[in-house]
Amino acid sequence: MTLKIFTCEGGTVDLPDPQFVLISRENGGNLIVHPPRPVWERSELTRTELMLWAFLVAATGRAMLDVLPQLKGGCINYWEAGNWALNDDAEPKGRKLPSDYRRVHLHLLGRSPASTDPSCRWGESPNFPDYADRLTWSADKRLFTPEECRAILHRTERLLTEKYDFTPTQIGAWSVPESA
Repeated sequence: MTLKIFTCEGGTVDLPDPQFVLISRENGGNLIVHPPRPVWERSELTRTELMLWAFLVAATGRAMLDVLPQLKGGCINYWEAGNWALNDDAEPKGRKLPSDYRRVHLHLLGRSPASTDPSCRWGESPNFPDYADRLTWSADKRLFTPEECRAILHRTERLLTEKYDFTPTQIGAWSVPESA
């Protein structure tokens, strides 16, 4: 289960479940941004919801680039996910309708020029596990530290207010557990 660390009218920023980290923090890191309500397809969001979600995604990605030393000279890949829920082996087993099981979320994947992970080499497309390998994939991948999370979220909040005109009432309380 993901850990919600930031909430605003644009949605939430979550740390991935430790079992499902796609890129380890030292190689760029991984956050997940959910839209303001569950949808199976981004076109299901209202105009305002889509706009506010896009602002949250952009601010979070920019914040990662601004505060993480491992992303100096790097970039962010934005990957829309929700596909494993559709795998025939996922519960309930068998073919599923996307509108019934898929839930849109974006993985923000930091791409470090100094990455040592063969699955996310600089200048190459990242590789992700098949559904069958999802439970062993993250064994050696680490979440952002609490300090990294706080730095990202402080910068995200500032960008939302200064660049995207969010008001304080549009941004909820946020916190990072010490064990993040």
